[in-house]
Amino acid sequence: MLRYTNVRHRLTLTYVGVFGLVLLLFICGATVLEYWQLTLRMYHAEVQDIETAEGLLAFTPDGRLVLHEEYHNHPELILLLDRYMEVLTPEGEVLLRNAKLQGQDLGGPPFPNEGLSSYHERRVRLADGTRLLLISHIHSIGSQPLLIRLAYSSAPIERGVLQFVALLLLAVPPTLLFAGLAGYRMARTALEPLDKMALRAATITASDLDLRLPVENPNDELGRMARIFNDLLARLQSSFETLKRFTADASHELRTPLSSIRSVGEVSLQRLHTPEEYRDTIGSMLEEVTRLTEMVDGLLSISRAEAGQVVLHRTTFSLLVLAQDVVALLGLLAEEKGQQIQIEGDGELSVNADRFVLQRGLANIVENAIKYGPTSSEISILIAKAGNYVDVSIEDRGEAIPEELREKIFERFFRIEVSRSREAGGSGLGLAIAKWAIEVNGGSVSLLPGRHGGNLFLLRIPAQSSE
Repeated sequence: MLRYTNVRHRLTLTYVGVFGLVLLLFICGATVLEYWQLTLRMYHAEVQDIETAEGLLAFTPDGRLVLHEEYHNHPELILLLDRYMEVLTPEGEVLLRNAKLQGQDLGGPPFPNEGLSSYHERRVRLADGTRLLLISHIHSIGSQPLLIRLAYSSAPIERGVLQFVALLLLAVPPTLLFAGLAGYRMARTALEPLDKMALRAATITASDLDLRLPVENPNDELGRMARIFNDLLARLQSSFETLKRFTADASHELRTPLSSIRSVGEVSLQRLHTPEEYRDTIGSMLEEVTRLTEMVDGLLSISRAEAGQVVLHRTTFSLLVLAQDVVALLGLLAEEKGQQIQIEGDGELSVNADRFVLQRGLANIVENAIKYGPTSSEISILIAKAGNYVDVSIEDRGEAIPEELREKIFERFFRIEVSRSREAGGSGLGLAIAKWAIEVNGGSVSLLPGRHGGNLFLLRIPAQSSE
């Protein structure tokens, strides 16, 4: 059910859970450390005790080994009363066991080199189940080496560790409660900008896409998300404005031929006409229908391209040969206006692209130069290498397009009313389709001022690698 709570609660619970786990690990580590330190202290006390015991051991005249405990003046100061002690010969013969052992064996037979070079520490268990910390060492009593074993019960250490753990666990509930409150406050503070962004986003509609989300700190994650969302809003706003403009332009462009067809039809119905007049009327209507068909085909082509439905079939071919094919296709249109098309370039310059798509883009630009170029003028096509690209320059001698309009001419239905009127023909989509055809093949197209006062379209297409 945790997934159904809000983010603030989930962050708080996660924070408390992680903090509790860290606290548990801390308690475990502190407990192990405390136990280890208490054990070291116990062994250190045993080392001192065994040194004391060595000085109190002595052999009686009859050969018995005794421990002179009367050295201590006050019984309450006799630390030796809490110890378990056993003295053996290196061969394993028991010479002395204190009363606390009650006759039980302490550690079993000596193992090889036990206590010979240093104090040997280990844990043992008596027959009655008592757990002990044992230390052993060989000392010389008189002239005889003896193995002295001394042990303390581990019960005091275990009780001390349990008390230590209990104190730590008592602090866990208030600590977790404090951590939860602090975590909730931190989560609320951290997510407050997100709440503000959500409130603002809830008010944004298609009619006010100019609104933006508040960005309190552009360098943190929430600020980055807000900036990305604002960029998305900016793109949506641009797309909506483009769509509105496109709808208005398309409506205007479609209305003109439809109105022309209707007016021609209405006029022709007002009186009887000769067969030749009817043929002229039908011919005029067919011209408008052809224009409508070209416009619809262009819109469908752009729509499929933007939807990613056009599949490219790349091949390697010469751009010079492609340009010659385009000129051969449009040569008749240029001849009607008395125009000359000059082609120069290296036939070895090849590209890897969709030939049909690229040919359509190049043909649209050349056709545009023919339509809007003056009669009996020259159109130049130059193909040259430019680094890793092949440049195709198409220059006409028409009226130069102002700099502020050079980017807009690639927009749909854009026309320069003074010199590029509707009477010149076309649907206003040719350059938009050309731009897409070149860019989809990895290239770019731009409009520059011509070297002879006209306009120069520069197509830059990635060159085919020679490797």
